[in-house]
Amino acid sequence: MTIHTRTLGTTGPQVSALGLGCMGMSALYGDTDRAESIATIHAALEAGVTLLDTGDFYGMGHNELLIGEALRAAPAARREQALVSVKFGALRDPDGGWSGYDGRPAAVKNFAAYSLQRLGVDHIDVYRIARLDPAVPIEETVGAIAELVEKGYVRHIGLSEVGAETIRRAAATAPISDLQIEYSLISRGIEEEILPTTRELGIAVTAYGVLSRGLISGHFTADRQLAANDFRAMSPRFQGDNLQHNLNLVEALRKIAGQKGVSVAQIAIAWVLGRGEDIVPLVGARTRERLTESLGALRVTLDAADLAAIEEAVPADAAAGERYPAAQMAHLEA
Repeated sequence: MTIHTRTLGTTGPQVSALGLGCMGMSALYGDTDRAESIATIHAALEAGVTLLDTGDFYGMGHNELLIGEALRAAPAARREQALVSVKFGALRDPDGGWSGYDGRPAAVKNFAAYSLQRLGVDHIDVYRIARLDPAVPIEETVGAIAELVEKGYVRHIGLSEVGAETIRRAAATAPISDLQIEYSLISRGIEEEILPTTRELGIAVTAYGVLSRGLISGHFTADRQLAANDFRAMSPRFQGDNLQHNLNLVEALRKIAGQKGVSVAQIAIAWVLGRGEDIVPLVGARTRERLTESLGALRVTLDAADLAAIEEAVPADAAAGERYPAAQMAHLEA
């Protein structure tokens, strides 16, 4: 399979049309298998995936160490093709709790120093604060990343989960390659204001949550028991009547997927892929089996009739429940 490339905005690098989000290999979705995680990263690189996404707070550094180990063990040619995107700024405690975000320039440089060490690289390809620090102007945070770019420690500046005004202020400070934000069939909030803004400014979108944390993958069932360390156990969309409502949407989507001879996950990923050449979906596959399924979305073509059927089955704002618990929604601009 040939994975076509897309460019992260007018200032960013060329990346594979699908990226691999590695968060679930370390945190928030229950127990993980280190060997399978590394094998999945290797399989992604072998298939032509170039963009690996992480956060320095995923597993309190575990995810960066995991990616670093996988890159060291990969063939040189595959290792050299990998582009690593890192989010920073989230503050954690030893119990795994969350304590806000730190976007101060000194903190930005401190976070970067530790990420470079854990990843075992001499530069980070795309660097971004995970959420806006309300106490620090975005100009100061982006300006600090720009200084890291000047020194060669960072190649490109990204943003994450911010609104249109912040995007404009950041872009006026330094070139921005892309905005990472949730975007899927059931999370379409960016379409009204944010996506037009990024397109006006030549900024790409790396879309996470394209399967809404497995909810619209076609594999999640109402009777599934979630571990206490699984984020979805607290996610509003996975609770009670919300869950059943959302799974009914999945069943409507399954009928369309079946008519095309593809899986629910593949049609959901293909829908995001089809929203524009400036959008790069991140798939959160934790196993080689799920990775293979996700890559199959690259072979799915949706025509006008397909898109109309999908829109009827899963219209905008059809999902029940917010995408994060209330405390976390408070940190989002989008």
